[in-house]
Amino acid sequence: MDRDYVLGTHNEELARLGLQHRVWRPVVLDCWQKAGITVGKRVLDVGAGPGNATVDLAEIVGPTGEVVALERSQNFIRAMEQTCHARSLANVNIHQLDLMTDELPSGDYDFSWCRWVMSFVNDPGLLIKKLSGALRKGSLAIFHEYGHYETWHFFPRLANQERFREHVIATWRESGGEPDGAVALATLLPANGFTIRSARPHLFCVRPTEYMWQWPATFIETYLPRLIEMGRIDQQFADKVRADLASAEKNPNALMITPLVLEIVAEKIS
Repeated sequence: MDRDYVLGTHNEELARLGLQHRVWRPVVLDCWQKAGITVGKRVLDVGAGPGNATVDLAEIVGPTGEVVALERSQNFIRAMEQTCHARSLANVNIHQLDLMTDELPSGDYDFSWCRWVMSFVNDPGLLIKKLSGALRKGSLAIFHEYGHYETWHFFPRLANQERFREHVIATWRESGGEPDGAVALATLLPANGFTIRSARPHLFCVRPTEYMWQWPATFIETYLPRLIEMGRIDQQFADKVRADLASAEKNPNALMITPLVLEIVAEKIS
């Protein structure tokens, strides 16, 4: 079940996801606060991964609230359980299930949270249909999904990084996903009883010394071995990508434009 995660579920990926969440945490907390997630709310965490957001949500909603976390990977669930135990969180209910083949647990949810999931499921329409069935009228569905992955560039330009980015896009599509997962939401949400209340782009121009730089940089380091395993690249190309990244990080004038992420908040109206 874990083997068909295109990004993997190994320890290196766990560490990368932890860093990714820390980088994005200020953006996410602001989003949740504006949406109204607070004490006593019930949140459905769709595709929870190792539970980085799950834990934050559980601490926000408190003991009178609940977070229902949906995840397929046993490795990720184990990590989530360990973190919840370490933080004495008794308000997290974890379900091991496949978003495509299993039913979503019903409940009186106030919110759902879905981040970087639409890019990896093979039938986004089915997921939104199931989500519509699980949420009550008046609840909010919150998404952070890639809107245009090809915005990811370095300046001065790094040709090998751009080739790497194209390999990433190709492997996601070969696994049944779609990198620009947010694009379909504009059609799928209204077709399944939602109306979009807000849509915000998140795009950053960062320098090597900024924390946000570590988000894509760490992804490069983690995904290069995966591409070698898949037979898409060789070690020589991987070394070139690493060397180019190291050179950029030593350049005080280097800039990186991050992949465009769309924040979409939709209300269930029927």
